[in-house]
Amino acid sequence: MSTPRFRELDASKIVATIDTLERRVAERFPDSNLRQLCVALHGIALDAWARAQVVAVPNWPLRIAVGALITALLVMLGGTLASLHLSASFSDFGSFAQAVNAGVNDIVLLGVGIFFLVSLERRIKRRRVLRALHEIRSLAHIADMHQLTKDPERILTPGPSTASSPERTMTRFELGRYLDYVAELLSLMSKVSALYVQRFDDEVVLGAVNEIESLTTGLSSKIWQKIVILEPGGRG
Repeated sequence: MSTPRFRELDASKIVATIDTLERRVAERFPDSNLRQLCVALHGIALDAWARAQVVAVPNWPLRIAVGALITALLVMLGGTLASLHLSASFSDFGSFAQAVNAGVNDIVLLGVGIFFLVSLERRIKRRRVLRALHEIRSLAHIADMHQLTKDPERILTPGPSTASSPERTMTRFELGRYLDYVAELLSLMSKVSALYVQRFDDEVVLGAVNEIESLTTGLSSKIWQKIVILEPGGRG
């Protein structure tokens, strides 16, 4: 029985698609800042490709160190418990209760310490991934800024400009292509962020990736509303 091909995102294909989009933007809008945004996303995608591979692999040196430290803590606890000679050391109930209370506190603190050490690797990886996802989120907002002044109504129903009006030199066709490129760029950003959760099962990271997906989808919806207006009959 053959193995299905499409089980996960192919990072190399995402990087190649971003590279192709950058060339398309450069060929049609060579002096546009949108091209530089594509270049920035290309670099972020390469970093995400490398980081996603790193977080998917167990950090064995750290795990060995944590295991050794936990073993040492358990040995210390065992030595402490072994030193409690209940029959000879406690002459009254008060001394016994005090010793039991101290032992319980030690066990609780030890449990908290073990949990901290066991989750250390995940928390280190999570912090690195969240920092990278924040960069993608910021890039999405920058992409949205590039389309804010691209108003289709100014082409369909032109009117007098003011001294502070942005310069508008695009034709109807060019504006449609520009908006389409921004929408594609936003979609690729969400795909780059999804690379991090393919082999890293972490609820916090998954939530951050879903947030970026919702953000880029919402921004793309606004762009497609403009594209529909530009289409013949789109306003009717």
